[in-house]
Amino acid sequence: MKGALGRASTVLATALSLATALPSFEPPQKQPTQQVAIIGAGAAGSSAAYYLQQYAKQHELLGISVNITLFEKTDRIGGRTLTINAYNDPSQPIELGASIFIEKNHILHDALQRFNLSKRIPDEDSDPKLGIWDGDEFVFTINERDSFWWTALKVIYKYGIMAPRRTQKLMEATIANFLKLYEEPNFPFRSLTQRAYELGLIDVTGVTGEQLLKANNIDDRYAHDIIQASTRVNYASNLVRIHGLDTMVSMAPEGAMAVQGGNWQIFYKMAEASGASLLMNSSVASIGFSSETNHYSGNKKYLIRTKSTTSESNGGEDYPVAFDNVIIANPYQFSKISAEEGVIQQTIDEIPYVQLHVTIFASPYQYSPAFFGFTESKDVPGGVLTTLAKSDGPTSGVNGAGKAGFFSITTLRTTTNPTTQMREFIYKIFSPEKVSPEFLSRLFGVEVPDSFTTDPDEESSVSPITWYHPHVFYSYPQALPRVTFQDPIIGPGLYYTSGMDSFISTMETNALMGKNVAALLMDDILKAGKNGCKGAEEMHENTLLDQFRSGPGSSETDIKDL
Repeated sequence: MKGALGRASTVLATALSLATALPSFEPPQKQPTQQVAIIGAGAAGSSAAYYLQQYAKQHELLGISVNITLFEKTDRIGGRTLTINAYNDPSQPIELGASIFIEKNHILHDALQRFNLSKRIPDEDSDPKLGIWDGDEFVFTINERDSFWWTALKVIYKYGIMAPRRTQKLMEATIANFLKLYEEPNFPFRSLTQRAYELGLIDVTGVTGEQLLKANNIDDRYAHDIIQASTRVNYASNLVRIHGLDTMVSMAPEGAMAVQGGNWQIFYKMAEASGASLLMNSSVASIGFSSETNHYSGNKKYLIRTKSTTSESNGGEDYPVAFDNVIIANPYQFSKISAEEGVIQQTIDEIPYVQLHVTIFASPYQYSPAFFGFTESKDVPGGVLTTLAKSDGPTSGVNGAGKAGFFSITTLRTTTNPTTQMREFIYKIFSPEKVSPEFLSRLFGVEVPDSFTTDPDEESSVSPITWYHPHVFYSYPQALPRVTFQDPIIGPGLYYTSGMDSFISTMETNALMGKNVAALLMDDILKAGKNGCKGAEEMHENTLLDQFRSGPGSSETDIKDL
């Protein structure tokens, strides 16, 4: 004990002598606050705001601070993450947009815990019977309440043991490579193309799902029935029209979860925690240069012109603050933003997005067995995924929907109509075109008049459809094979997130790109000032530690003991 105290005294004495010998270190003066504009409060924009503020707090000792202004053209946060209320009843929320995430979605899962949001298991109340229909017949059915082994036996009996095993192995290996994007030295990344190449992900984005599965000896029937049904419900695409990475993502829903009350709350909490000034119903009309310059980089600052989306006036107004940095966090091709010459220095790809019709409605009726070729209703699964019929080609029907005509129909749950107090069913349909009364008449075996589509906001008096909510999303890109992707830096101090969509389009990956551009922005601030306060502080710390290590009786153990 005495020896340890003696060594500690020696180390402390050395530290005191060093403190008087070394030049005094003055904390850096506070630097001008960086003004940052983020356009779009969806998953990417909200994530960028949150993580940028977190990174700024980590560097407060360097005098760095940020002031974030978040522009959102709608009256809500969440973008394509959208929750509605059945019957306009807040106690009955339904996910209209992105519905689930998994534990491996680190950003979303961590946010769920960090913000103390309540988790729910999706589809707990849904019909457990699931079938895959090709427009002529059900090619495969399961009951999700059956035991794992019984379900496995059904799969093995029809498709053999190797197809699901090889698919699982391929999916796990692909996702493991993707998850390396979260880790140093792969994160943050200035070039998504380069990172995808380095991680071997180009090998799966550069081929179709069909080609990837064939190359890995996965049975054609399993691919056509099971995997293609998954790519259709997740990305409205057949295997020959989607790249291999999105194909594998479609097969990774294990451990699915959601936020009680709506997934949008994750992004609301992120925006709130960022301390950003949030401007709702504020559309950015243009981005130009200011006469002012950025304190750190010396580049010109940006001027943003905005326009209210609730005003009838077509004019706009210049935002009174010049911005050091701008993050465009929504697909540029839909933003209607005009950019002054020289602002965008790297061309932004215009890519085709899928137009997906999502229709949610309530009815006291269940599916008509005749629609699916059955004689009894008990045989009809409540959840219906689809694949192509034997007579279909990959582009048959509207947007490749084939003979089935839709991508999925799900019985979300049984509920009570708050007006009639009668038992009803809530349904969700994914389709390439607007759901028609004629289609619903055939689906339920009762006449659904045209009037049900005239005013979906007005409570319907038509008994077959008691509540109805249609929505059209430009939900995700047509993920055709590619080996190059949009870079996140498109100009000096100008960042873009939607290049991630062509790589993988999910809530999580959009949030990841938001976090990535936040890290890049902070890196650029630090690099611009690397010869200033940051260098002085690091030199002081490193010199002091070196002196400790070289002093008499000072080992690593001694220093840790202190």
